[in-house]
Amino acid sequence: MKPAPFKYYAPTTLEASLTLVTEHGYDAKLLAGGQSLIPTMNFRLAEPSIIVDLNCVSELDYIRETRSGGLNIGAMTRQRSLERSDLVAKHSPLIYETMPFIAHPQIRNRGTVGGSIAHADPAAEFPAIFTALDAKFRLQNKNGDRWVPIRDFYLGMFATEMADEEILVEIEIPAMPKRSGYAFTEVARRHGDYAIVGVAAVISVDRKGRCQDCKLVFLSVGDGPVEALQAADVLKGESFSPEVVKAAAHAAAHKDIDPGDDLHASAAYRRHLANNLSIQVLTTAFQRAVNK
Repeated sequence: MKPAPFKYYAPTTLEASLTLVTEHGYDAKLLAGGQSLIPTMNFRLAEPSIIVDLNCVSELDYIRETRSGGLNIGAMTRQRSLERSDLVAKHSPLIYETMPFIAHPQIRNRGTVGGSIAHADPAAEFPAIFTALDAKFRLQNKNGDRWVPIRDFYLGMFATEMADEEILVEIEIPAMPKRSGYAFTEVARRHGDYAIVGVAAVISVDRKGRCQDCKLVFLSVGDGPVEALQAADVLKGESFSPEVVKAAAHAAAHKDIDPGDDLHASAAYRRHLANNLSIQVLTTAFQRAVNK
């Protein structure tokens, strides 16, 4: 099918983009990479009357180091740029490690960081890893901007805190704590397919190697990124051992997540994957933290 008729605008500045979304509100859709919006329009699952194309807004395309050692990433930064960035590899290795799992190089060449975040697909990797990294997002409208922590940003499947008159303009990733480790993995039917289950872990330890903080976050097991809080509680204050990792993984798979059945996998199989993948990422993240 072909999309329903719409008016197309291609502003070259953020100010002009904000003017358009303020004027048209709910009727306007933002076009970033277009990997999700264009197919839904072609199938007429979405019929916006206004398209505001952000691809000419070059001021939203950047990766910068913060004074504290974190990262600021412009919303229109291509996913491929993260994959090739020395700054990302140095300051946020979890992002760097995750990038090859995201779709295919052709998709990453076109897809944007902000577009994936704002789309809020429960099977997307960025929401999960940014939750593990405690990211926050800067939303802007004609009257100013506001920062929203990621824990408050996702409201449900394909739903976010962003208002119709706002544009996601920047992502801030805080510096990794000292003595921190990280890991990401997922299982998909084929490389590049949506994951059946994916999981990211970030662990920080004290000088004696005991877990001080843990973030274990899943994708494809709920309506958005799902943080395994009970699994984290199992690990806190503990030194690494296969037994404690298995206990945390069991808590994650059987207490923290509530996956459903679909065409791709049963709930029971998703719990099985969640348990096994949690053991993998927790072990890797713990060992990386202890060996720093």
